[in-house]
Amino acid sequence: MHTAADLATLIDRHAAHDGPLLPILHDVQAVFGCISPAAEAQIARALNLSRAEVHGVVSFYHDFTATPDPRPCVELCRAEACQARGVDALVDAAEAAAGERVRLKAVYCLGLCSVGPAARVGDALHARLDAASLARLVQSA
Repeated sequence: MHTAADLATLIDRHAAHDGPLLPILHDVQAVFGCISPAAEAQIARALNLSRAEVHGVVSFYHDFTATPDPRPCVELCRAEACQARGVDALVDAAEAAAGERVRLKAVYCLGLCSVGPAARVGDALHARLDAASLARLVQSA
């Protein structure tokens, strides 16, 4: 369990820089697994922002969640280049492989446009996916 002191450490790491809100939110999401209402309030106080301003940013970006999701996540690129390379035909196989155990998340560009369809698990990128290789990737997540 992370504490308000842990959160204060994350805030202090970025507070002196220009535009600290997004880096703080990314760190909080990575460490805590979510950005709770209490964390939003503490971040707002530390940055002299309203809680509504912080919540507006949290709710705008899909990377931030209010509750943790402990399931492994497979990010599947759904951008135009991967669509042109056939990602839409792979979605059903990925969803079947994921079931309720793995969270599939649509993202829009992993930077592998010439070798798509592409996916990311953690920091690992995977390219040139077909239905079978994507299903194996999801099952191994």
